[in-house]
Amino acid sequence: MKFERKADHIDICLNRDVNASRNHWEDIQLLHRALPEIDMGSIDTSVELFGKKLAAPVIISAITGGFDGAESINRNLAKAAAELGIGMGVGSQRPALEHPELASSYEVVKEYDVPLVIGNVGAPQLVEQKKRHAFGIDDCKRAMEMIDADILAIHLNFLQEIVQPEGDTNAAGCLEAMGKVAKQIPVLAKETGAGISRDMAQDLRMKGVKGIDVGGLGGTSFSAVEYHRAVGRNEETLSRLGETFWDWGIPTPLSILEADVGLPIIATGGLNTGLDVAKSISLGARAGGLSRKLLKPATESPEAVIKELEMIIAELKAAMFLVGASRIQALQDTPVIVTGHLSEWLNAMEPEE
Repeated sequence: MKFERKADHIDICLNRDVNASRNHWEDIQLLHRALPEIDMGSIDTSVELFGKKLAAPVIISAITGGFDGAESINRNLAKAAAELGIGMGVGSQRPALEHPELASSYEVVKEYDVPLVIGNVGAPQLVEQKKRHAFGIDDCKRAMEMIDADILAIHLNFLQEIVQPEGDTNAAGCLEAMGKVAKQIPVLAKETGAGISRDMAQDLRMKGVKGIDVGGLGGTSFSAVEYHRAVGRNEETLSRLGETFWDWGIPTPLSILEADVGLPIIATGGLNTGLDVAKSISLGARAGGLSRKLLKPATESPEAVIKELEMIIAELKAAMFLVGASRIQALQDTPVIVTGHLSEWLNAMEPEE
């Protein structure tokens, strides 16, 4: 199948080491409040994002679509998202846009009442690549209609593209193309593991995007994923690139701070627990997204996904209780302590007086 790499990605993420070398959430601490002075049973985790109310500030981040087995994964995720009242994104819809017979692996999401649905196309596909024509606004609208999406994520994955044998590496004109799409449909700019800088966030805001998913360094490294694919294909140069750029990018917590330009932020990149979600919100994110943490449960059943997500939400509530935050807005005002390697990043990036 033309998009067999989608199945490769799932297999590699389930069975190989694809983690960034450092999870930067360990360098973020919330300040404990010995007397919380709130009733844990009254904690309200609800939040509004892109005009939709979520029961918790948790997003099932983009995982997959477009191959045999993807429909089952997306069905399990969608059922869990609907059950728990949280948001969900799908993997890149390029396979279905180019091969409509693959659309069912995404369309399954429409069968469930998911409060916030996020579509997905790639920024590289918005400009011409080698012999491939660029996607236009009609293609983006088809992606939205395919899953009844509320907003379209346009993913920025050029780190991954340079390591892929099939990689699309023309980035000229992507920002302008995103701006044209954003004039007609709501757009979420989404990095995929290398983070968003302040300058980039400002450029994206100027082009009219409605939100930013920072997709920072600290979780799944798609350079690592493509490294494993390249090794399996005896692609020496690409495997070397994948290994060299395994840990390239801006750490997720720092990227949240960098991307604060007045737009809603979704934090993805290395979040594994509800405590990580709480930390991300304290730094300024509107919600936290998880993907690989949910991948194995998603290959099993909706109940397995629900069980994992319920634990994540329980951890979030516990963190809120221990800092005395009865609402998400109060959590956003919680003091944050930055330590270790991340504090070095922050100090290095502070402008000199």
